[in-house]
Order: sequence, then structure tokens, then C-alpha cells
Amino acid sequence: MRNIILKIMLMASILSFLGCKGKNDPATWSESKTDEWFKKGEWRNGWSVNPDNSIDKKALAIAWYKNKERWNSAFAFLKNSDLSKLELKRHDIDGNNLYISVTEYNTKNEQEARFEAHRKYIDIQYVVSGKEMIGVAPLASKDSVLQEYDATKDIEYLKVKDRQLLLATPENFFIFFPENAHMPGVKADTISPVRKAVIKVLIN
Repeated sequence: MRNIILKIMLMASILSFLGCKGKNDPATWSESKTDEWFKKGEWRNGWSVNPDNSIDKKALAIAWYKNKERWNSAFAFLKNSDLSKLELKRHDIDGNNLYISVTEYNTKNEQEARFEAHRKYIDIQYVVSGKEMIGVAPLASKDSVLQEYDATKDIEYLKVKDRQLLLATPENFFIFFPENAHMPGVKADTISPVRKAVIKVLIN
């Protein structure tokens, strides 16, 4: 009888452990649970800008739980910095683990823009001022390579078969994972100046 009770207690402990693990593992979440976590927005760490609907919620949840401190630091920087006055250069937040590049440029015609993709970093892209269209496509829709992957710069340029063009303004931000090919800097209505902030989050 005692052995049966011990076995029951052991099984209950295992099931309890597995249940807790599943609860905290976004890879096991249902679509509705993932949507709920995303909409709640605590992952933004108080930054009030809205995430674009194109963001891969499941990929974000998995990446965020894997490196909470890094993501919290990224959004804290966005929240607490005057992005309109930051010097146009790379600013290290946590060395190569996390940094932000601030640039200014004129948008271009779509025919002059190129799709890009990364392997080591996740991009948080935010238009500080101005507006642009960003081409978005799954990496699986790659049609041909324009420039082979450069590991030093963590970038490859490519053509895709299908794409969406999404509007980027100071009211929304985008997150691009290695599975997301993206083409920033395309003109919205007319060619116009843009100030852009891109945070690079190392994947490990």
C-alpha cells in the first residue's frame, strides 16, 4: 500500500512539473493564449508605441521568454530615450548582444529597394519621424539571391516571389525574425526623409 501511495505521489509531482513547464513554454501555447499574451503587452516594458499586426506572435513569445532581460532592456531604451535627438550612429546597450542604430535617409522607389534577411539578430524597426513602406515576405518565398550572406554584417539580399507592403510610421513598430525577409525604406506617397531606429537583438 505504501509503495502505491509513493508511486501516486511521484506521478503527481511529474505531472505538476510538466504542467508548469508547459505553462511557461510559449512553444506549447495555443494560438488564443499567444494572442492574449501579445495583446496584454507587458512584453513592451511600458513602451506605448503599437506593435504592427504583421509581427509573428509565437516567435516573439519564444524569443522573449528565452532572453527576457535583453528584451526588457531593448524596450526600456526605446521608452526612456529621446530617439529624435540620438546621434546618427550605433549605440551599444549591451555590447554585441543588444544595440541600436539610428539613421536618416530619403525613401526610394520600390524598384530601387532590396529585400534583406538576417540570421544572428532579430530586428526591432521603428520610424521615429516620417513614413515609409516596408516590404514583408516569408523567407521561404525567396526567389533568388542578389548578394550572398555576409556573416560579418549578418545580412543577405534577395528577391522574393510574393510580398506585402506595410506602412511604417511613428505610431507603429515592426519586429523581424530570421524567417522574415524585409525591404525597408520604400516611399509611401512621395520620396521623403525618414529617421529610423533599429534595435538588433542577438539570438542565442
